[in-house]
Amino acid sequence: MARLFGTDGVRGLANGDLSPELAMSVAAAAARVLAEHDSSHRPVAVVGRDPRASGEMLQAAVAAGLTSAGADVMQVGVLPTPAIAYLVGELNSDLGVMISASHNPMPDNGVKLFAAGGQKLPDTIEDEIEAMVGVTVDRPTGAGVGRIYDISDALDRYLAHLHKALPNRLEGLRVVVDCANGAAWAAAPQAYREAGAEVIAIHALPDGENINDGCGSTHLEGLRETVLAEKADLGIAHDGDADRCLAVDATGEVIDGDQIMAVLALAMKESGELAEDTLVATVMSNLGLHLAMREHAVNLRTTAVGDRYVLEELRAGSLSLGGEQSGHVVLPAHATTGDGLLTAMRLMARISATSRSLADLAGVMTRLPQVLVNVKVADKAAVATSDSVSSAVAAVEAELGESGRVLLRPSGTEQLVRVMVEAPSHEMAEAAAQRLVGVVSAVG
Repeated sequence: MARLFGTDGVRGLANGDLSPELAMSVAAAAARVLAEHDSSHRPVAVVGRDPRASGEMLQAAVAAGLTSAGADVMQVGVLPTPAIAYLVGELNSDLGVMISASHNPMPDNGVKLFAAGGQKLPDTIEDEIEAMVGVTVDRPTGAGVGRIYDISDALDRYLAHLHKALPNRLEGLRVVVDCANGAAWAAAPQAYREAGAEVIAIHALPDGENINDGCGSTHLEGLRETVLAEKADLGIAHDGDADRCLAVDATGEVIDGDQIMAVLALAMKESGELAEDTLVATVMSNLGLHLAMREHAVNLRTTAVGDRYVLEELRAGSLSLGGEQSGHVVLPAHATTGDGLLTAMRLMARISATSRSLADLAGVMTRLPQVLVNVKVADKAAVATSDSVSSAVAAVEAELGESGRVLLRPSGTEQLVRVMVEAPSHEMAEAAAQRLVGVVSAVG
């Protein structure tokens, strides 16, 4: 059977494969596993959600599951995922539960768990929880049943935390923020205004059904148009649960996660905050980021795709900055997971401190044209061990030299091989990619 937990919790079609019964069972199992690991006190869980309609149903199910297993629940309402991670530590709780499907469309939802301190749950603990799902056990009664409390100042606590991480005020900046009709709809505009920026908020009226609907970090057209129309200094786009941040400069050009990391890395190196003068990114980050960091004497470590691998590398090396091209950026000194609001505030602080435009700052990195093709194959393993594929890759790499890059990556969930080529021009990248696609198709 497929593993219940994916790379970002349990996710699926709300009231379909992600039923309230499943959410309740996962929550109860999590509480029981926590109690087994530490029986010294009654477990306490922080529970939040994004504004999609099914979140109300699933929050009720999660709260029921936790309390039925003897855990107390602190409900914090609609808040970004990174706020839940922060509040787990701030409120000295044992578990965090975020009900969200991030950038997925509205019908989907998910249950994401955080360990004490706001860290991601280790795989071993997820496995223990999964093994307990659906298992019939004796449940507490009477005073042993958990209680539910509403935390009224959760947003204020999170915003205070964000402002402590801000190196300077944002006065003079005019920013458009696209809240994706999601979890950041209230938090992001308030955070940026309180830091001194003039804020124009769009897609900040969630109705339970419009989250990520033609807006947010996966649909930047509206943000670009508004930045130009309002003559703003920049635009910020969040996804449904606000753990990501992409930007748009004053001319309407998109600034992706790689460029944001480049700006932050140089700022942190200058201030002495960049541990080991090292940035962590995934193998999918653009070659332009590698070249820019090399030019400015910043080491770049790469990991497999996925924020959990970035987090593991950051923790293993006690490093201070990492992330993904998608805009998922982690600053471990201030957050245990990607925080789109924190990223945006640090980016804007750099603009304000230097009096330079975002376009100028992001110009430190030149994005090379990138072509990505998903190739359906019958056998991923055959492609991985094929001599003809290896020879074709080597030939393309020799042609591109240091001005380009090739990456072949099997999908973790499907019979697909992802062929990615970066080159000085789109035409060169497309031609090289198609050559490799032909070889991969013939083998697979």
